[in-house]
Amino acid sequence: MKAQSSMYIGGEWRPAAGPGTIAVVNPATEQVIAEVPAGTAEDIDTAVRAARAAFPGWAATPPAERAARLAALRDAMAARKDETAETVTAELGSPVRLSKAVHASAPVAVAGSYAELAASHAFEERIGNSTVLMEPVGVVGAITPWNYPLHQIVAKVAPALAAGCTIVVKPAEDTPLTAQLFAEAVHEAGLPPGVVNVVTGIGAVAGQALAAHEDVDLVSFTGSTAVGRRIGATAGAAVKRVALELGGKSANVILPSADHARAVKAGVANVMTNSGQTCSAWTRMLVHADRYDEAVEAVAAAVAPYRPGDPRDELCRLGPVVNAAQHARVRGYIAKGVAEGARLVAGGAEPPHHTGYFVAPTVFADVTPEMTIAQEEIFGPVLSILRYEDEDDALRIANGTVYGLAGAVWAGEESEAVAFARRMDTGQVDINGGRFNPLAPFGGYKQSGVGRELGRHGLAEYLQTKSLQF
Repeated sequence: MKAQSSMYIGGEWRPAAGPGTIAVVNPATEQVIAEVPAGTAEDIDTAVRAARAAFPGWAATPPAERAARLAALRDAMAARKDETAETVTAELGSPVRLSKAVHASAPVAVAGSYAELAASHAFEERIGNSTVLMEPVGVVGAITPWNYPLHQIVAKVAPALAAGCTIVVKPAEDTPLTAQLFAEAVHEAGLPPGVVNVVTGIGAVAGQALAAHEDVDLVSFTGSTAVGRRIGATAGAAVKRVALELGGKSANVILPSADHARAVKAGVANVMTNSGQTCSAWTRMLVHADRYDEAVEAVAAAVAPYRPGDPRDELCRLGPVVNAAQHARVRGYIAKGVAEGARLVAGGAEPPHHTGYFVAPTVFADVTPEMTIAQEEIFGPVLSILRYEDEDDALRIANGTVYGLAGAVWAGEESEAVAFARRMDTGQVDINGGRFNPLAPFGGYKQSGVGRELGRHGLAEYLQTKSLQF
């Protein structure tokens, strides 16, 4: 795979400060496919200084001009969609069909939405005898995950640029090649030097340095709740703003009146997408006791087509998980489910392939709410089916974790599903299979995070307010 041996800082590719490198491994083959620089605190400092120097000019750029640059960035990413899809498949293991339809395409739409929003948003308003200004917060440090590598970068960079902020991106060490492709698109779009900077490196070094840097005004992080706590504490010590999109253990609630066949099929597809490596995946399926056995049989049938295979194959529906550590983690959770008494309906901890970080699509029945697999985020192709007695019981189970990122409700009448969803402690709920909306706010309750991404609510994270009284 194509890889840069430098960092994108100040509008150019610069050599790293140190000699360290990061090996990029194809999770389907376990082979090293590229190496990228392992950024140091010195590299982060250089990038932050470039972003700080670029901030006054970019903040003063009229919103219409910022919108035009965002549109150019959208077009530059669109021109690289095939290469992006190929790269994501190689370094993440995402099936190429998913890489084309989601990984390479959704970020283009998100960038386009912020180009439109930058041009139309009212950055000031009159309230009584005050004019309220919405100004960019400053220099942003963005630390992004590997599971949706381009989407998560764009979901931070696009609103930051629309707001007038400058930004330093530290992408996940497992998927740096996608981030380098993004940097190429930034350069082609003609953004002023220093407005967007990309520094590859490991979290404990480059990520920590970025979160702690005294000249970073906002840290935006997507990843695990454990790491989010540490970043929040680091930022809090300097009283700087944070936006944290963290873990999830989302409930897929199938009410008795629902179309069970449709709900089950959609629920299985949701969990298996991206090999289960989706923070908002509906990993807990809640079914009424009267229809529980029927649902378990339907899930077993629905999961059968998700056979692990070569992610380069257009027919592949389930690729590997991202790396050896994640492979061991997911298999450990499966073993824990068996040990705690859950009934294995499909899959198991035994790898389906000798080579590659593959996990068999796994389904557990007879899962109780207190089991580890019903409480902790697994981040793999593992579904737990829980039974409930009535709606209050279903709500208790659905709300009974430390997370609150997403969820789903199915019912015969939309109004019934909406009424239940209103009582769920979670940031986003899909009703009867409602489609993903890139303009709707995305983010969590409880330990699933702080702040929102996407649409105008995502833009607001990168703005601060000032009032002028006259």
